[in-house]
Amino acid sequence: MAATKSVVVERRVQAPPGPVWEALTDLRGMERVLSGVERVEVLTAGGFDVGTRWRETRRMMGKEATEEMTVTECVPPERYVTVADSHGMHYVSEIELLKGDPESASTMIVMTFRATPTGGGAMGLLAKLVGGLGAKAVSRALAKDLDEIAAAIERRG
Repeated sequence: MAATKSVVVERRVQAPPGPVWEALTDLRGMERVLSGVERVEVLTAGGFDVGTRWRETRRMMGKEATEEMTVTECVPPERYVTVADSHGMHYVSEIELLKGDPESASTMIVMTFRATPTGGGAMGLLAKLVGGLGAKAVSRALAKDLDEIAAAIERRG
């Protein structure tokens, strides 16, 4: 079985952790903020917490891919972890918010994406992307997401 592949991206946002957390966990607003997201279908009621599930459809490299995400860890406004299982892969995404120096009121967003083969099914688009040169494409897509989130937060600020 192949090893886990990881991609880590970071982005400083000129806002305190509270507004950054709100933007990152606003599932219904995701389509408006992230240009790579085509659709989001929230599958659970209530606020963002452990057990929250949604289907996210993205366009990557000209192809549409839909994954069902589940929040497995949630410590507002510090970090959350989501998992998805699809096409023989187990995906884990972790978002961590690190408070910047008090004078700048900034927050560092650290996003870690891991993909591990589970052995079942054909490899999906994300699995192919995370291997080899595709990791750079995933890194660029995640960095673009963080840039778009930062721009939306800083416009509101």
